[in-house]
Amino acid sequence: MRHILPLLLFAVAVPIVSGPSLAQMPTTVPGAPDPLRVVAGTYTIDPAHTQILWQVNHMGFSLFDGAFAEPTGSLVIDPKRPTAAALNVEIPIGKIVTTSAKLNEHLLTADFFDAAKFPTATFRSTRVEVSGQTAKIHGDLTLKGVTKPVVLATTFIGAGAHPMTKGTAIGFRATTAIKRSDFSLGYGVPIVGDTVTLTINAAFDQQK
Repeated sequence: MRHILPLLLFAVAVPIVSGPSLAQMPTTVPGAPDPLRVVAGTYTIDPAHTQILWQVNHMGFSLFDGAFAEPTGSLVIDPKRPTAAALNVEIPIGKIVTTSAKLNEHLLTADFFDAAKFPTATFRSTRVEVSGQTAKIHGDLTLKGVTKPVVLATTFIGAGAHPMTKGTAIGFRATTAIKRSDFSLGYGVPIVGDTVTLTINAAFDQQK
């Protein structure tokens, strides 16, 4: 997945501005892909370090990436019962980001997301299948008022004590693919591809 460089720079810069001084930074990586580090409880999305990235084929010439910024949501998880995990995510459509300001504006119109009428997209998990460090999270994606089942192919990235929040943090990476036309978003098909690849880099902080 080709990420947009400005988005990555933004995601990295935010904690540097508001985080601890260099002298206070941990000397070892606090997170690791060890399930024993996962603490049961309810977690909330860290919006500054969660990326919802999408990619479409643009006219057969190139692959074009964009993102939704500042999602919110929760994860309820118990490492002893991982298949009982519950994930809920809300995605603010108005926070869509591409490399073109004019395209950002057009995507918010009725041609595409119609953000004035449908300001939020949601994902609600319905079932979880776990296999080692990976899982399939089945759920319902609601976009532009249309709800369809999707499956997130998910990889556990790591967990551990967060040096700034002092609680447990946990992170995953998930991928899936949807068709724009299934969600009344078929403007420009087939000149702009119907299939959209989604990549979610999700970070969660334990609720206090």
